[in-house]
Amino acid sequence: MTAVEDAEVRLATQIIPKKESFKYLGSVIQGSGDIDDDVTHRIEVAWMKWRLASGVLCDKKIPPKLKGKFYRVVVRPALLYGAECWPVKNSHVQKMHVAEMRMLRWMCGHTRSDKIRNEAIREKVGVASVVDKLRKARLRWFGHVRRRSREAGERRCEGLAIEGTRKGRGRPKKFWGEVIR
Repeated sequence: MTAVEDAEVRLATQIIPKKESFKYLGSVIQGSGDIDDDVTHRIEVAWMKWRLASGVLCDKKIPPKLKGKFYRVVVRPALLYGAECWPVKNSHVQKMHVAEMRMLRWMCGHTRSDKIRNEAIREKVGVASVVDKLRKARLRWFGHVRRRSREAGERRCEGLAIEGTRKGRGRPKKFWGEVIR
């Protein structure tokens, strides 16, 4: 451990306890640099928004395309908030995909036992895959980062968003630049 890790943080006479994770501007920041908690939190928030909008999303009188448009405007932004700078793993993408498909199936009044393909559900409500939207958001952010001026910072896109060492067992952590490549 370094002296920085052992340091106490005080506010007047009160010692502030060290946390492994905290919430900042709607995102969960973990000390280890992982995004597992943030992905889980985003899925929970999306379900919360979905429940609030379920009166519209589950109404059989409303056309599926209109429900899909409502979903894209209300629920999906809650799911993908801050995702453009996540160093995602396939397991994170899979979690978001599963949550989205459960919501879309529920909107259409179908269950998995109805054996309707995901593509057919997406076509019915006119919603693109969360995987595609995640990729699009990352590439849009990458464009912003590439266009920024040199004075904005010395570091370019290679190690953006996640700092740390690459020591330990198993596969090394993915950095944001590697996800973009």
